[in-house]
Amino acid sequence: MGKRKVAALEKIEADLAGLQYKIRKDPEAYEKEFIENWQQFDAAHEKFLAAPVGADSNSLITFREQIDLIAHCAELYPQITATFPDALKDVLTKHHAVLEPTLREKIVSSLTLLRRKEVIDSNYLLTTLFPILISTPSKSLRMILYQKILSDIRNTNTKTTNHRVNRTMQTVLYNLVTSDRTSPKALWAVKLVRELWRRQIWTDARTVDIMRQACLAENEKVIVGGVRFFLGGDREREEFEDESSDEETVDIKKVKHSIEINKKTKKSKKALDRAVDRVKRQERKKNAPHPLNFSALHLLQDPQGFSENLFEKHLQNSKSKLALESKLLVLQLVTRLVGLHKLTVISLYSWFIKHLTPKQPSASSFLASLAQGTHNLVPPDAIEPLIQKIANEFVSEASASEVCSAGLNAIREICARQPLAMNETLLQDLVEYRKSKDKGVMMAAKGLLSLYREKGADMLRKKDRGKDATMGLKSGDLKQVKFGEEQVGEIEGLELLAKWKEEQKKRKRAEQGLSEGAEGAEKANGEEEDGWNSDDWEVASTDSSDSGEWIRVSDSEDEAEPEPNTKRQKVDSEGAGEDDKENADDETIDFMKLATTQILTPADLAKLRELRMEAHIDKAMGGRKRKQEMEARHIDEGLTAEQIEAPSKLRKSTKEERIALAKEGKPDREEHKSTQAIRKSKKDAEGKSSTNKEKARRKNFMMTLGKAKSKQKRSLVATRNILKNHIERSKSGGRRRNGISR
Repeated sequence: MGKRKVAALEKIEADLAGLQYKIRKDPEAYEKEFIENWQQFDAAHEKFLAAPVGADSNSLITFREQIDLIAHCAELYPQITATFPDALKDVLTKHHAVLEPTLREKIVSSLTLLRRKEVIDSNYLLTTLFPILISTPSKSLRMILYQKILSDIRNTNTKTTNHRVNRTMQTVLYNLVTSDRTSPKALWAVKLVRELWRRQIWTDARTVDIMRQACLAENEKVIVGGVRFFLGGDREREEFEDESSDEETVDIKKVKHSIEINKKTKKSKKALDRAVDRVKRQERKKNAPHPLNFSALHLLQDPQGFSENLFEKHLQNSKSKLALESKLLVLQLVTRLVGLHKLTVISLYSWFIKHLTPKQPSASSFLASLAQGTHNLVPPDAIEPLIQKIANEFVSEASASEVCSAGLNAIREICARQPLAMNETLLQDLVEYRKSKDKGVMMAAKGLLSLYREKGADMLRKKDRGKDATMGLKSGDLKQVKFGEEQVGEIEGLELLAKWKEEQKKRKRAEQGLSEGAEGAEKANGEEEDGWNSDDWEVASTDSSDSGEWIRVSDSEDEAEPEPNTKRQKVDSEGAGEDDKENADDETIDFMKLATTQILTPADLAKLRELRMEAHIDKAMGGRKRKQEMEARHIDEGLTAEQIEAPSKLRKSTKEERIALAKEGKPDREEHKSTQAIRKSKKDAEGKSSTNKEKARRKNFMMTLGKAKSKQKRSLVATRNILKNHIERSKSGGRRRNGISR
């Protein structure tokens, strides 16, 4: 076989690759060769600028190879290559539309390489690539530039947050969004910000402000991108965090063992180093403090003004040309802001009136948005007409069961946030639907009934209140909440701790055989009356060895001794003859005393957590699945159309629906078969043989006739011996002795 002829261009490429290797090993010795190549690049550059469109393919290949050589060796000769980045920038900026794709990609990768070698800084690279990203018609170039910009920002913020680069880039993106609100170029700013937010690189208020301006744009795609950021950006970030935390762990012992057994090469050594670095990185991430990831909805500077502008510009404005789906997204964002920050946008509720009909497309989405835009500071007069409209349009005997259940569920969700919006007559009418034959309608009406048993039992008839609500009304525990009334902040479950302490005191007195008088109480509780018990302070956290122990501080000499509580001694001496009202007063006194006069020890805090957990478990018991879901739902998550339509799905499904549901989990099957038939078809497909039992079952009858006749001629002794051998064989695992050996 003759020797293959090498083309001239292949020789040049091989020579340049070899020259690059030699220059990197000894820059001083090959400086002259590098200068010659630099002069060739300069000439090719001038020739290309003179005729960028009419250049032949050979000269473009040479130009590309010269760029590659100089980009790899530029940091070794900084004075010679000082103008190299500007030359590449000039070519790319002016002629990116007419450049050959391979040459264009080579220039972009060379600029990225110069940034990695720190010949140019990040600001230089980003300000070069981003204007081309938003102006080039080439789809392939846009994808390359987008990935390069994203990776550069990520690498810049790897070790520490580079505020200077971030501020520069955020200013560029903000100006792009606000300069021309009708331009679709702002979509690239939205994509870039959403990806950086998802990767937790940009998590500040300036990022949120860019997306706020995107929501107020006039281009529909930009608006939808900005709105989706606020509605689902935090969920995307959590999913990305879960994906990154689920990375496969590297077994270093296994890697080392394979290296010891196999031939030792540089490749295997690098694999070990990479595995060690990965394990160290995972350990650092595991021990690193968890970042405070605030929701984008909480980082808004002016949520009231933002929600009003969104509503007026995209929903209330008759000139708005948004599609229904986009309007629903904007409406969902506005109502989410109103419900989360408890804003007041009165015109929003009157706008809903015309959309609350079953004929309205996506009616359940409007109901869900109305429910999540309601809170306890909205005037009940603004919501009461809406509840009346829903009851008239959706909830009636003439309506379909799905419509009726969705209406009742929507009313329940609204009243859960503002119970005062319901009037007594309408409530008693809606509660009667619990006798409906349709399961979805019945469950929705029962949900409304259970809600008002807790929030407003006095609005129900006596027969509908139930045992707990009736007892609560009699004792005064259930009180009607007034409009604008807020609960005072307190330690959750402190009354449980006070009750437990009282029970412990009574138990100690009973164990010591002391009377219920004042002397016995003082002896048994001498330490606890002054708020000090040295054993309780030993429950301090011992997770860290250098955390120290609790320091015992002596009482001040000037501090007066606490006076004996004569009222309590008097109560203890009276015994069990007190009525229920006096017992309730004593519990209140103990609770207030514990809250105001005693310092909770670590033992008290641990017991408080335990009592709170028990109370939550007791509350969750009894099949209150719906209530658990309501409590587990976070306030930031909002309400969806699926949750409004949930009761309508409780009806009995048809046979076709059950078959379709069964097919969802088994997409590979064409038809339903038994398990045995599936196993058989699987065996046949894999080419496996049948078992001996199956073969015996399929054997021709004439072939088994002789054995059957011989069985008839056996004597009793032969039959006994055969059966005895059969039993012994079955104990030892059959003829092949697969089980227990003899």
